[in-house]
Amino acid sequence: MIYIGCHLTVKDGYKAMGETMTRFGGNTFAWFTRNPRGGKTKPIIPEDVNALRRHLEEKHFGPLVAHGSYTMNLCSANEETRRNGLDMLQQDLRTMELLPGNLYNFHPGSHTGQGTEAGIKQIADALNNVLTGEMQTTVLLETMAGKGSEVGGTFEELRRIIDQVELREKLGVCFDTCHTWDAGYDLVNDLDGVLRQFDEIIGIEKLWAIHFNDSKNDRGSHKDRHEKLGKGFLGTEAMKRIARHPLLQGLPFVLETPNEDEGYIEEIREVLSWMEE
Repeated sequence: MIYIGCHLTVKDGYKAMGETMTRFGGNTFAWFTRNPRGGKTKPIIPEDVNALRRHLEEKHFGPLVAHGSYTMNLCSANEETRRNGLDMLQQDLRTMELLPGNLYNFHPGSHTGQGTEAGIKQIADALNNVLTGEMQTTVLLETMAGKGSEVGGTFEELRRIIDQVELREKLGVCFDTCHTWDAGYDLVNDLDGVLRQFDEIIGIEKLWAIHFNDSKNDRGSHKDRHEKLGKGFLGTEAMKRIARHPLLQGLPFVLETPNEDEGYIEEIREVLSWMEE
């Protein structure tokens, strides 16, 4: 089995997100901890968070996958941008402790001309600054499409970040199907081979969540443009194989497809039907 859901907005509160996902027919969800294009956060009301926790338990939800802001860049050539990114990360992880046992995912960052190795070191340094042994949140590095100066477009780059982090047990990976395909990994014709490569380089035990998206572009395009399930270059049969793969069972699958509410409801229903075939 898998847990399936989509991105929601926290504008109406935390409990409302759980209720919305139950109405959608899902049993996990993702949300941005702050404005995805800016730095603002919604004030936390403890009673609201506690109500969500009760809802998650009652409805048997899987792990949730919070998402850091797109503007958080831990490896920018600009020192102020890096410092602001570190502040965002620290604040977000403090918030996540109100929902213990869940996942916090972020884009590793763009080195903006410094070079990949410099970017990898800066990302690892930031994580070493914020990860603690007492944390109950697992922090996930997202697989990227390798667009521009993005770090994380190969499994090897993610491994090199992990290797430089002291508390590696607090780290995992979120496997974005569109990004990974756009980075050049053949999820259509060689899914087993890609997962075997992931296991050999990173370790399958580090794979904690899936961003479940088709792609508007062909393999190796490095463009990162998500498409609705079955409507892109991955196609329905490949998406089915991913959802049903034995190594991925029990993981939260988060839809980031270009949909409105009704589209997400239909995709959640579709994915659940695949699991019953």
